[in-house]
Amino acid sequence: MGKLLEVKNLQVQFDIFGAHVQAVRGVTFELNKGETLAIVGESGSGKSVTSKALMGLIPNPPGKIKEGQIVFEGKDLVANTEKDWMKLRGKDISMIFQDPMTALNPTMKVGKQIMEGLILHQHMSKSQARERAIDLLRRVGIPNPEKRVEEYPHQFSGGMRQRVVIAIALACNPKVLIADEPTTALDVTIQAQILDLMRDIQKDTGTAIILITHDLGVVANMAQRVAVMYGGKIVETGTLDEIFYNPKHPYTWGLLSSMPKLHAKTDKLQAIPGTPPDLSNPPKGCPFAPRCPYAMKVCVDQMPAYTHLSETQKAACWLQDERAPKVEPPKTIGVGGE
Repeated sequence: MGKLLEVKNLQVQFDIFGAHVQAVRGVTFELNKGETLAIVGESGSGKSVTSKALMGLIPNPPGKIKEGQIVFEGKDLVANTEKDWMKLRGKDISMIFQDPMTALNPTMKVGKQIMEGLILHQHMSKSQARERAIDLLRRVGIPNPEKRVEEYPHQFSGGMRQRVVIAIALACNPKVLIADEPTTALDVTIQAQILDLMRDIQKDTGTAIILITHDLGVVANMAQRVAVMYGGKIVETGTLDEIFYNPKHPYTWGLLSSMPKLHAKTDKLQAIPGTPPDLSNPPKGCPFAPRCPYAMKVCVDQMPAYTHLSETQKAACWLQDERAPKVEPPKTIGVGGE
């Protein structure tokens, strides 16, 4: 497929009230043309900060990219000026934000909001941009688009607003689409429609998608590869099958164990005890060690390096060291099982 985007040792820090919050700590991954990569983890793990860094949306101050590279089509974007980012955003890299109501301007008609990017990046006339906006609304499944292009966001339901946000994100046929929790606020029926829509659009346009989510059910429906993030770091990566059926990191085990099971004999969900680490004072060892039932002294004292488990899977966990005791994953991680 070929690499489209490479993130290398990305480090993002926020200086707030005298504290230095290390929100992203050495994140490295790549995105291939036409694929969907899911980045999963609990709230506070650094997923959304990573996605905003890819769009040049880290507010400075208080935030800054301390170190690392974001290489898109051979160019490092970290050195971009705001003018450079404005040329790139919406045109080559676009984003579906988490809350469609706050992502849309309530004082502007939805058609005008779609037209903005087309006029700026595609140099269309207003009449051309309006026709394209109508076509995009039709494409994302909004009925009677000729009429609705003149309406305001409050006149749309939550699912329809999310479709408008997708239309804006897709207006200029971006090469990379970042979807930050695109279905969180939607009911399951609308959620399924939005995911089907994103799959169809990807099939038609070849757009690569970075899916930011904590919902493993969404991941199972959308992704080809998965990166598991915790404490500002990626702790495991692999193909969808590797992460769901042969995970190696205890945090991944915990996430999979917390998924509802169709044929479970109890209605009680598994939970991961404890809370994520304080990233203003991050641990020197594995960030998951305080919550990990298998933690050893070395886990607390020293950050584990990645162990390459296959050509596509790697995990940062001392349990994968050849000197570590053999630990069997819990039986509760079976996907869809009991």
